[in-house]
Amino acid sequence: MNSPIRTELHDDILVIISDNPPVNALGAAVRQGLEAGIKQGLADPQVNAMVIRCDGRTFFAGADITEFGKPFVEPGLPAVVDQIEASTKPVVAAIHGTALGGGCEVTLGCHYRIAVPSAKIGTPEVKLGLLPGAGGTQRLPRIAGVPLALELTAKGDPISAKKALDAGLIDRLAGEDSLVEDALAFAREIAAIQPLPRASEKTAQADPEAVAAFKKENARKFRGFDAPAANIACIEKASDGSSFDEGIAFERQEFMKLMMGVQSAAQRHIFFAERQAAKIDGIAADIALRPIAKVGVIGAGTMGGGISMNFLSAGIPVTIVEMAQEALDRGTGVIRKNYEASAAKGRLKPEQVEQAMAALNPTLDFAALADCDLIIEAVYEEMSVKKEIFARLDAIAKPGAILASNTSYLNVDEIAAATSRPGDVLGMHFFSPANVMKLLEVVRGAKTADDVLATVMALSKKIRKVAVVAGVCDGFIGNRMLKPRQIEAMKLLMEGATPEQIDRVHVEFGMPMGPFQMSDLAGVDIGWHRDPTRIENIRDALAAEGRWGQKTSKGFYDYDEKRNPTPSPRVAEIIEDFRSKSNLQKREISDQEIIEKTLYTMVNEGALILEEKMAQRASDIDVVWIYGYGWPVYRGGPMFWADTEGLAKIVSGLEKHGFKVAELLKSKAESGGRFNR
Repeated sequence: MNSPIRTELHDDILVIISDNPPVNALGAAVRQGLEAGIKQGLADPQVNAMVIRCDGRTFFAGADITEFGKPFVEPGLPAVVDQIEASTKPVVAAIHGTALGGGCEVTLGCHYRIAVPSAKIGTPEVKLGLLPGAGGTQRLPRIAGVPLALELTAKGDPISAKKALDAGLIDRLAGEDSLVEDALAFAREIAAIQPLPRASEKTAQADPEAVAAFKKENARKFRGFDAPAANIACIEKASDGSSFDEGIAFERQEFMKLMMGVQSAAQRHIFFAERQAAKIDGIAADIALRPIAKVGVIGAGTMGGGISMNFLSAGIPVTIVEMAQEALDRGTGVIRKNYEASAAKGRLKPEQVEQAMAALNPTLDFAALADCDLIIEAVYEEMSVKKEIFARLDAIAKPGAILASNTSYLNVDEIAAATSRPGDVLGMHFFSPANVMKLLEVVRGAKTADDVLATVMALSKKIRKVAVVAGVCDGFIGNRMLKPRQIEAMKLLMEGATPEQIDRVHVEFGMPMGPFQMSDLAGVDIGWHRDPTRIENIRDALAAEGRWGQKTSKGFYDYDEKRNPTPSPRVAEIIEDFRSKSNLQKREISDQEIIEKTLYTMVNEGALILEEKMAQRASDIDVVWIYGYGWPVYRGGPMFWADTEGLAKIVSGLEKHGFKVAELLKSKAESGGRFNR
């Protein structure tokens, strides 16, 4: 087999070139080729210096993830990086695209680094629950200092070549289109310089104040995760006076702890699950897609405006339709305000804001949707209203236009039946705020055409969404699984738990908020029947008293002017009143019982969804909950978590409380199986 590494001799400079598309991943063949290239350069007396560069769109963008879980093949990346650094002839890294993870560590092993201005450098391993394991945590602080090393390793976001230059992480900027020539010139310039600058021979200056400030600043972001703390500990080790070898031994120890731990397994699971979710069972990967050059959105409210922004930001023109001028003006005003807020934070240029707004066509004319390739209805959840809209769309939309509903739980097949073209209809369930949240549930109706589904799944990538295919059922995947959690949480209130205890258990589990905090944020009155004399449950009682959540400064909690919650004596009275009317005795509820009744029931519902083929695979359910509902990524989603918790334990917990266990869950537990292989 041809090696992905080749060498070229340019007078006295040996250029070692990787051509391993698509991202020059550092697989075994690449590592072997790099090792051979360095040996070749050292053995040739004509060679005075070496340059490592890559063909294609990027420098080494990281490890070869397809090797995860497979038998190890020599040489390992740490050995290759050490070999590069140990070279007695200078080695220059010539960087374009991204130098990420192991790619960044290769550059750290080189004696010099040159990069094009558009290049990015970083160590994102923390996002897979890991740390840079080829000396990155020890070389980074020695080259660029402790503060930047903390940012790069514990947060995992890459930095620009300009920032890297300012920090001393790279030595020189090349011309955007002259990297090869500039790298060769740089190599000749430094060829005779001795001693060679080796990161392992440098000293990292301890900075305890920077470490303390970094921990404090990111405490909320890092809560529950193991990997950021391990990365920080390694950076501290590099700067505490320990030798480089001692630091490397510590890094290796921490790396192996993370690699063998559940959290990294969970984060790697989600990494692969997200990619798997894009694949549609039963549809050819090369199916012809429908062209989407113009999108229509019906409704300029919070959802309609947010949905429109996704397409405008991707450069796709949007026609947005409302019934009243005031609502249209308000909606377009919010879109502009959101864009301008992003520009104020430096995320957009002012001209990008104007480009997006220029691509928006606000109108009261429903017929203006006639030339749109995709039309998304985003009005309130009322079946009769949606059916009326789709009947009108059927009359004016051009042939082949895709008609989508942003419903969060209504029957897409019933909506499609209001048209003469049900094959063109599906659900596109965006999550609020739609311009921010990454999840998109794409609901496949019984008659949805294959090319319609494939087109929308492909389009989701263009608008930077993580899309998951769902079947038609009440609540689809996410909201269907949310329902038993909310029902059981309310029952637990009646039996003796408090809103704050139930919420605390969920937050300690890793959720951003608990069921009642979520209810107060969304609005206790959402879906309420609006009759204050009809009080059938605790929520009715709260809504009837105007306790609608944060927006009225009182819901399941009382709120101060900064929206800080405190337990509410009035809510305690309302709960006690319902409890006594129901002849229920208040009892002690353990945290474990809360987990079993609110989270085990979600897993059970997930198993039913799989049984009914409402989701293609268990990992799709995990993706929905990670990206749509804030399930902690270090637990890998509800179905992955169930596997790690033990399915027999889940079944036992459900049966103990009298729940009917899904057949799929029961059979997997009995056979020692798992949802995710």
